[in-house]
Amino acid sequence: MGIVVLGAVFIDIKGHSTSSYIPAGRNVGTVEEVHGGVSRNVVEDIANVELRPTFVSLVDESGIGTGVLDKLNNHKVDTRFVRRTPDGMGKWLAVFDNHGDVVASISKRPDLSEINNILDEEGDEIFKNADSIALEIDMEKDTIKRVFKYADKYNLKVYAAVSNMSIAVERRDFLKNVECFVCNQQEAGILFMDDYSDKTPDELQEILLKKVQGAQIKKMIVTLGGQGAVYADIDGHTGFAPARKVDVKDTTGAGDSFFAGVTIGLTYGKTIEEACEIGSTLAASVIVTSDNVCPRFLPSEFGIEGIE
Repeated sequence: MGIVVLGAVFIDIKGHSTSSYIPAGRNVGTVEEVHGGVSRNVVEDIANVELRPTFVSLVDESGIGTGVLDKLNNHKVDTRFVRRTPDGMGKWLAVFDNHGDVVASISKRPDLSEINNILDEEGDEIFKNADSIALEIDMEKDTIKRVFKYADKYNLKVYAAVSNMSIAVERRDFLKNVECFVCNQQEAGILFMDDYSDKTPDELQEILLKKVQGAQIKKMIVTLGGQGAVYADIDGHTGFAPARKVDVKDTTGAGDSFFAGVTIGLTYGKTIEEACEIGSTLAASVIVTSDNVCPRFLPSEFGIEGIE
């Protein structure tokens, strides 16, 4: 069944300034709506590497919800375990400056409680033939507990990302059960209650190693935007993966694509360094467009063979 992805669907409303952004001004630009959400982006990224992921999520009963399902099905995502509920999708309103960076945003989270019912009723069918699990660690605690129950039952590795680190801090105790946790520099600071904004990659590697060993996190990767990413594992290995040099149009979805690439790599036998390289390639391909997901790749481009 491939990689099982669990999390929320969002609709992203994105405004791009076409000239120098003035915080309190009436900025001329473009406004568009695109399908978003960390897990929705991740599952489409995985599908765009010609893999066949399964999505466990919710959409609402509107035409937009139908559009989300149609697009995912067109990309060969298994959506049998996506249900329709009245408040099934979130919304994210974001404003970008003329350099493609987010300067303001507001998020409305969906009600994901129905996912518990999906797992209770169809969990064995979802996970019994899976290769791994990718999830948003800031979902409800009861949902996370159910996921780890099935991961233990079917001996599956769990890879975790985050959409709201302030909420994810409350799930801190789950991180020791995760094979690899991926977040950005600001989120790492929230998790470990410190400020890493002025740290160099070398400095952050040393800090991250101490933190993951102290917190008993197996592997952790911290993305640094245009610099790249650093990683450390509980066994004492650290490293730095530089970012690809590209012209930035829109950074939305880049972190999700990076996480998708890391999950793909680690699921199918790559080292953490090789997995970061896959993530960097997917992230770079997203940054140069206004879309939230990567274009089509073949598994063989990343040295992954024989995956059906």
